[in-house]
Amino acid sequence: MADFEGVFIPITTPFRADDVAPERLQANLRRWNATALKGYVVLGSTGEFPMLSEAERDQILIAAREAIPKEKVFIAGTGTNSTLHTIRQTKRAAELGADAAIVITPHYFTKGFSQGAAQIRHYLAVADASPIPVMIYNFPLNTGINLEAETVAKIAQHPNVCGIKDSSGNIPQAAQIIDQTSKTFHVLVGAASALLPSLAIGSSGGILALALICAREFCDVYALAKGGRWDEAREIAARMMLADRGIPGRYGIGGLKAALDLQGLYGGRCRAPLGTPDGDAIEDIKEVLATAGLL
Repeated sequence: MADFEGVFIPITTPFRADDVAPERLQANLRRWNATALKGYVVLGSTGEFPMLSEAERDQILIAAREAIPKEKVFIAGTGTNSTLHTIRQTKRAAELGADAAIVITPHYFTKGFSQGAAQIRHYLAVADASPIPVMIYNFPLNTGINLEAETVAKIAQHPNVCGIKDSSGNIPQAAQIIDQTSKTFHVLVGAASALLPSLAIGSSGGILALALICAREFCDVYALAKGGRWDEAREIAARMMLADRGIPGRYGIGGLKAALDLQGLYGGRCRAPLGTPDGDAIEDIKEVLATAGLL
């Protein structure tokens, strides 16, 4: 099984007009490969996965597999609102070379899907059928549903469930999950501000959208914290919080894409109806990057 200890980024999906641009994705990955990132999430929330057709998802997964070296972990987003389709997407990602699958909580039928029994039933069925390890993805801000620690602990007993990306930002909940699961179950936080406090209580690291624009810095934060150099880690993390508040905090995925463009990577536009900053917003993002030492 892959090693899930470290910092991962959920990569953006580049578009050219109405089409995906796999070669742009590969060029970005070549830049990120030069850092100490543990790996990548492809077709996650930051990758605008709900906006993509199955054919487009295949294009992106194939391009990613070609550009991601074997020593870095390739996690594919495969979650849907249906157990059947999630299993199909997961098997397809495995065929295309993904090392693991990350599965968002089903959420369209909020009342039914918010029940712990339904969540357990869904994840265990996916884990049973998946040829690759499965990671739970808890993102209550987007789904409207929070996976409770007790529910996660029950799902985590399955040998093919490798961990969770917890984007709730709830450190006490992360602590409870860490306490109630085995050491082989990896708790990765999804909020940049939660990385340091989560490491202090035993998390495995983070899958951080902000690290798209500051991968080296967050790899340093992780390494310093693991080495017990907490003051140095906090100093870097505090500087990165300026970028967190001023770019994704204010402009969302479009802000991160604009920042990538300013840094010489490829961001491009989001797929409608998501917006992309322009005009004065670009100047604002440029100023935030400069203040955070990211230009």
